[in-house]
Amino acid sequence: MKNTILLYLVLFLTLPTFAQSESTPIHVQVTGKGQPLLLIPGFTVPGSIWDPMVKELEKNYECHVVTLAGFGGKAPISFPWLPKVNTAIKEYILKNNLKNTSVVGHSLGGTIALWLASQSQIELNHIILVDALPAAGALMIPNYNPENLVYESPYNDQQLAMDATAFEQMAAAMSKGMSLEPAAQQKIKNWMLQSDRKTYVYGYTDYLKLDLREALKQIDIPVTIIAASQPYGEAMVKQTYSDQYANLKDYNLVVAQDSAHFIMLDKPNWFLQRIQLILAAH
Repeated sequence: MKNTILLYLVLFLTLPTFAQSESTPIHVQVTGKGQPLLLIPGFTVPGSIWDPMVKELEKNYECHVVTLAGFGGKAPISFPWLPKVNTAIKEYILKNNLKNTSVVGHSLGGTIALWLASQSQIELNHIILVDALPAAGALMIPNYNPENLVYESPYNDQQLAMDATAFEQMAAAMSKGMSLEPAAQQKIKNWMLQSDRKTYVYGYTDYLKLDLREALKQIDIPVTIIAASQPYGEAMVKQTYSDQYANLKDYNLVVAQDSAHFIMLDKPNWFLQRIQLILAAH
């Protein structure tokens, strides 16, 4: 009887610890050896999106691949979501003493990379932004004011209330604008469907609230931006990036022709070669 009580006590003490370890803002998988390379995916996207590229890069780099809470089957966390994610990645870099680190970030991941580069305590080497903006909300919302974006809103309530069929239809429609490849569109749709619904809705509000345009003035490391030409065309893309990055001292803009938002899925070979060239130059 005494042994049984002890067993129950052990289970009682260890189960909450396991649950707590699962509910963390970021999950990182490390492979390879060499200069540290941090890879951050976009919204709803698991870190596994980088796998084809990491298979090559891990030969020369220590690859730290991030998956964000609420996505890729990872447990959600309490809100506000994005500030906790940002802080967790910053603390991960400091705790693991990742100096002279390069960061590759896609979409939201690129926005996070900008935030990291604006932090004085972190010694980054270079950041590569893949179709990423410092203030996506300013591009999407007329009369943009971050203070007006709140969790409790009719739009968010509608998305939370969607049944599975309606949400899948919305995800399918959105995915078609994010890639030119049908197989990739299916992947993107599935990632959206697999995401925690509250993280999807409230996390996107966090994303739109974040405005780093002033923080760009604090960035003095090399920045490379790889931008998709589709669906708006190269001229519009260059104008958008010129406007959004007006406060950044210096950056190199590369336009990926014949590609939509998920450049690594639309042009995988070109993308890998471009990333390798950029990293080798820094």
